[in-house]
Amino acid sequence: MKTITDFQHKKILVLGLAKSGVSAALLLHKLGAFVTVNDRKPLSENPEAQHLLEQGIKVICGSHPIELLDEGFEVIVKNPGIPYHNPLIAGAITNGLPVITEVELAYLISEAPFIGITGTNGKTTTTTLIHEMFKADEKKAVLAGNIGEVASDVVQTAGAEDHVVIELSSFQLLGIDKFRPHIAIITNLYDAHLDYHGTKEEYAKAKLNITKNQTEEDFLIVNADQDHLMKMTETTKAVIVPFSTKETKETGACVQNGDIVFRGEKIMSLAEVALPGAHNLENILAAVCAVKLAGITNQAIKEVLTAFSGVKHRTQFVREYNGRKFYNDSKATNTLATKSALAAFNGPTILLAGGLDRGNGFDDLIPYMKNVKALVTFGETAEKLAETAGRAGVGIVVKTENMQQAVQSAYDSSSEGDIILLSPACASWDQYKTFEQRGDIFIEAVHTLK
Repeated sequence: MKTITDFQHKKILVLGLAKSGVSAALLLHKLGAFVTVNDRKPLSENPEAQHLLEQGIKVICGSHPIELLDEGFEVIVKNPGIPYHNPLIAGAITNGLPVITEVELAYLISEAPFIGITGTNGKTTTTTLIHEMFKADEKKAVLAGNIGEVASDVVQTAGAEDHVVIELSSFQLLGIDKFRPHIAIITNLYDAHLDYHGTKEEYAKAKLNITKNQTEEDFLIVNADQDHLMKMTETTKAVIVPFSTKETKETGACVQNGDIVFRGEKIMSLAEVALPGAHNLENILAAVCAVKLAGITNQAIKEVLTAFSGVKHRTQFVREYNGRKFYNDSKATNTLATKSALAAFNGPTILLAGGLDRGNGFDDLIPYMKNVKALVTFGETAEKLAETAGRAGVGIVVKTENMQQAVQSAYDSSSEGDIILLSPACASWDQYKTFEQRGDIFIEAVHTLK
């Protein structure tokens, strides 16, 4: 890691813990800053804060007191999940106090170049593919960000010969200043997280931060099938490398005559790819662009793409049981992701869906439900989804209380040759702490079917 003095002897407030907050606080302490940590969870229920206290770091727990703005802090390192309308953050910005996220810290100390991946959907799959391709070519790369370890942890041991492959959310990208990935990817851009960003324009602006510090020596990989995204990225200084599932792209990646091609060079036949779905083809082409720019061999790319069948909770194949194939797409927390999942399968499908009610409807799923022979619902949106299924002409609708019941009901409603797909179209928080927990319960239920 680089030895920097940017934070030495400066008063820094780390706002919000979780894994990234703990890592940021410990790193800043190591860099010689006077660190104060503030977290809403009471100290008695907060083992992370207790650990930091034992390391000699000042800790304030139980609330976010606005009086902290009077303490003379020079920088705030904010947990990405804390919104900018939080009074403490809003007050800091009004006073001209820099507010950054932990990703910025990681970049400042890293000796390794960054490959940064953002977008509305497909980030995790694209990030995982890139990392797997590096490993297949026996090249050094570390996973960081929303997938893998906290970035400011992994970069401390990464050398100049490594690559930091990092998945980046819009929340993280709002808090950058100098962060500059050598290779950046925007997988796609749809409306999302408007409850956090306020408007789709602000959400898009946050995503585009990934390229704001790039220069002519860097690369920006962009989904060329989205005209609005291509228009938004016209001002970048980086070299644009497009990918497209629909058109030939001489300067990027595309499909030609049934082959995956990068800058005119055949990489492999599309028929050899194990990962299903048109949306995953976009992720594959984005990943191919990144690794080819980084010098990864075609053989390594082919090795991964012929074996890789999905990231856990993202159209993940779970098992085949009595002629039914089960897929876990618990990460589908909005209708856009569920539409992509439904489009990936041509055969009769049993859809498991439901979860947190955010006030939206589900009618945009109707054109994608042509192959859905049964819908099994659960959670707060069960009734809404049932009504949507009725309008879509779905013959069987079953309402259940939880995931275990949903899996059994889906199996009971199925026949040999059916796809049984968990793709909830909703967040999990009405019943489960995370989409991962929801997906794990699905997997367990599938493996214990009667």
